[in-house]
Amino acid sequence: MHTCVTLRTVVVLAVLALLAGWAGAQSVPALANLKSPEELNKAVASLDAALFDAFNHCEVEKFGTFFTDNVEFYHDRDGLSVGKADLVDSVKKNICGKVTRELVPGTLQVYPLPGYGAVETGVHRFHHPGHDDTEPVGEGKFLHVWQCKNGQCKIARLISYDRHALVK
Repeated sequence: MHTCVTLRTVVVLAVLALLAGWAGAQSVPALANLKSPEELNKAVASLDAALFDAFNHCEVEKFGTFFTDNVEFYHDRDGLSVGKADLVDSVKKNICGKVTRELVPGTLQVYPLPGYGAVETGVHRFHHPGHDDTEPVGEGKFLHVWQCKNGQCKIARLISYDRHALVK
């Protein structure tokens, strides 16, 4: 009996497990149908969309489910933060109701990490609802390392860098 599970299987199981109970969640390809890098990209894009939907709507409990307990967050301005509780608390105190995130179309890239999960990179923008006319829109690059195990994918490492204000 072959006990090795393909990355494709792990990623799809994780996506299905995370999104199954959420009303209005994007549909995710069936487990057996993920056959290409494009389909892996779609699966991780669905995770990204669900993660930042929770972020944008200040659903901090839901937001926290996307991270390992010992997540490491490397930020080009704030340095290193370790632990899900600190990350969720920081979002609750500093982000909720003040900032929303938008993925810049066409920038998302996903790469498999065999036996572990996937790497997601891209560019995102941060808006200040109700204050976009006085607060600059921020833009930066990000890298998320998704760890897939026990039927779930969670972010174990995230890096936010090259953050800057967009010129109007």
